[in-house]
Amino acid sequence: MFRAPKTLFRTLAIAEVITWTILIAALIARAVGAPGIVVTIGGAIHGFVFLSYGATAILVAMNQRWKVGPTILAIAAAVIPYATVPVEMGLQRRGMLEGAWRLEQSDDPRDQRWYDRWMRFFLNRPWALALIIVVAIVALYTVLLLVGPPGGSK
Repeated sequence: MFRAPKTLFRTLAIAEVITWTILIAALIARAVGAPGIVVTIGGAIHGFVFLSYGATAILVAMNQRWKVGPTILAIAAAVIPYATVPVEMGLQRRGMLEGAWRLEQSDDPRDQRWYDRWMRFFLNRPWALALIIVVAIVALYTVLLLVGPPGGSK
């Protein structure tokens, strides 16, 4: 399904936009009288996809060997409503999403780095990579829920 980095990145960029819409709609609904639980549910969905998009951006950035600037831009795009799709389109236009997953070691000296070896190991075992990413996202999500919402509780 996600045989290329650009497919995974595009899917999560679109999902991030959809969950922004859910969250904004929930905030509007609460403002006009809906119960607060709609924001809790919308926020939970958006929060999980937000973290998933961030993990995906890091994974794709490492695979595509992006420099720091595009990596930070891709991650930061999740904070601004609806920014992930324009960023994805810009990265696509610049050819930064082209290419396959780096599953094999090449003669490139960058393939000798310790994290490239680990990345290849997990890319060749997508079930293990998915499990680690999901566990990390759930752990981070749990910590964030324990810390509470931005700006304190009301």
